Amino acid sequence: MKKLVKTAVATAVLGLAAGAATAEYPERPVNMVIPYGPGGATDISARTLAEPLAEAVGSPLVMVNRTGAGGATGSVAVQNAQPDGYTLLFARVGSHTVNPAMKATLPYTLDDFRFVGVYEINPVACAVRQDSDIQSMEDLIAEVEANPGRVSYSSSGVGSLLHLSGAYVLREFGIEDPLTAAVHLPFDGGGAAATAVLNGTATFICTNSSALASFVANEQLRPLLVTTAEPVPGFDAPTSADLEMPALEQLVGWTGIAGPTGLPDEVAAKWGDWLAEATANETFREQMEARGSVIELMSPEEGEAFIRGQYEVFRDLVDELGMRIEG
Repeated sequence: MKKLVKTAVATAVLGLAAGAATAEYPERPVNMVIPYGPGGATDISARTLAEPLAEAVGSPLVMVNRTGAGGATGSVAVQNAQPDGYTLLFARVGSHTVNPAMKATLPYTLDDFRFVGVYEINPVACAVRQDSDIQSMEDLIAEVEANPGRVSYSSSGVGSLLHLSGAYVLREFGIEDPLTAAVHLPFDGGGAAATAVLNGTATFICTNSSALASFVANEQLRPLLVTTAEPVPGFDAPTSADLEMPALEQLVGWTGIAGPTGLPDEVAAKWGDWLAEATANETFREQMEARGSVIELMSPEEGEAFIRGQYEVFRDLVDELGMRIEG
């Protein structure tokens, strides 16, 4: 009987200690991994959110770019981290829908992460350098058809949304084999991919509007289309509705925050509250919406359903285009 009482007391003490530890979380800075390079859509989103999010958390957030493998390197770093809430990921459409759909040997699945929320949706825009002779998508397609293998498009890496988008857009415009008709040039992050078009290394890019907004505003890049039915502020380009191509609307980006799959319920709940507070910040919303992003916080359940739905969409696209990477 005494042994049972001691065991019960010990269990209660451990429970109180665990509760106290959770209540005090975070006791030190939290590492926030950005799995893409500086200047890209993920980096812009993360760093714009950083200030209001740190205020909500009440503790420093250390923003770390861990680039490589189309977002997989940073994702694996978080997958393998302790599930204690001190290492989290700015997960992205490329790292958690396109990558899993394209890469048969990817070292993680969606089940290896616990999402605390998806907070941003943004469309894709295709663009060329401002001084390019290419004035429209019709001009671009004509160039591809006239000079197969000489037109190129840049991306943030093999298996990224940019990689899939470039090929898919060409396919929708009648290029039967976009994988050979145009050359894919992978770079280390969306910022580097946009710069490649700016300096003439690549002919065009299809990426999130947020990553192109400043280039378009400064008249450095010219948008040729946006993958939405409605116009995107700041982008004077035909929409999917204008082009009568509703299938283009499948190409959409998103950003969310996730931890390793074992992230405790209490920690996940705190992050849900902090994310709600941060995304309600007017300055943050104005800055992101000016880049064409839609700030719409989803619950963990809504976010997971959305992400899995997007995965199925991209899986079908990859099968159609024959883009699965087996090695």
